[in-house]
Amino acid sequence: MLLENKQVAIIGGGMGGLMLARLLQIQNINVKVYERDLNSEVRVQGSPLDLHEDSGLIAMKQADLLDEFYKNVRSNASKARIVNQNFELKFDEHAIQKGVSKTNSENHQDSLQDISKPRPEIDRSVLRNILLNSLSVNSIVWNSQFTSMEKENNGWRIHFKNGTNVYADFVIASDGANSKVRPYISTEKPIYSGITMIEGTIYNAKENAPNLFEFSKGGKVLAFGKEQTIMYGTKGDGSLMFLLSSKIPENWIAENHLDFKNNKQIFDWFKQVYKDWGSEWDELFKSKELYFIPRPQYYFPFNQSWETLENLTMIGDAAHRMPPFAGKGANLALLDAFELANCLTNNQFSDMKTAISYFEKCMLVRAEIALENTLKNAEQLHSENALEKLLSIFDKTT
Repeated sequence: MLLENKQVAIIGGGMGGLMLARLLQIQNINVKVYERDLNSEVRVQGSPLDLHEDSGLIAMKQADLLDEFYKNVRSNASKARIVNQNFELKFDEHAIQKGVSKTNSENHQDSLQDISKPRPEIDRSVLRNILLNSLSVNSIVWNSQFTSMEKENNGWRIHFKNGTNVYADFVIASDGANSKVRPYISTEKPIYSGITMIEGTIYNAKENAPNLFEFSKGGKVLAFGKEQTIMYGTKGDGSLMFLLSSKIPENWIAENHLDFKNNKQIFDWFKQVYKDWGSEWDELFKSKELYFIPRPQYYFPFNQSWETLENLTMIGDAAHRMPPFAGKGANLALLDAFELANCLTNNQFSDMKTAISYFEKCMLVRAEIALENTLKNAEQLHSENALEKLLSIFDKTT
């Protein structure tokens, strides 16, 4: 086996990194995950995930975690209510029985219609805990923020912010869209998509945003108008997460000195940018238990390429960063983990470089397809007639 008697280091304890560690441990590979968080409770988790049959669920099955996944699926989380900018209900998935449309069954590529497909959804924190609990004791080295590494023997000496360092024969960058390891592989820079999302989290939403909380019925709410969107949903911990998504110049936030710890300032920004939206949305900004994160949306260019290394590669957003408008990020990361583990342990390749090269080429091909559909969705979801387009698609699936 290619990894026999080798020490493997995974930088980043997100979904892809944890899944890769699980799959390698099943094959008795020596692997450690180095994660910058102090512990498993620190990270702010994003919106629920819907895992796809052609990617995320394949990895969960291979990791023997499919039963545990389905035990924790939230049945209503994937159901949508669609409204316009004035909060007028236009479609309610809770009130219908969803079928499989001819359009969905015949089209093998994702597009805007893909949003309407019924899929199992799970809270990110729950999925992360499933993966964490599947690993052997001491597999995760917490408080290990990557700072640098240099070549040593046939591997790498890795340095962390806390002053520690380790040696690894093989390193996998799984440290997300702003990967600090990626520059050791590729110098290509991300491209701004023209869209910025503002993520907000309201804790104890039943009390702090009662109208919006009740309206969601435990699912998600999608709103469209004036080339802008608002999407929100509740999570199992009682919080509500929302995303404000609009076309904004790349440096607009910095140039206007927005302070995302100042809730009043963000509310004022909202009333300015979403000035044509109804007052019902103001409830998103009334809670004292409210936190914001700016998320300008970038993607790595099409036709990426780099020279394959025999002791270093990358997966997930570190390799193929893209906006979330096709729901591909976590799913691709999980599939990357599955395919990389398979290439390294199936005994079909004569050496590490050949195995990694094969994996990287396959990864980049599927990432390009996903990126194409993601950017198409982004344009459609932020178009003048986005609401009408989405309603027609949901109508075809019912």
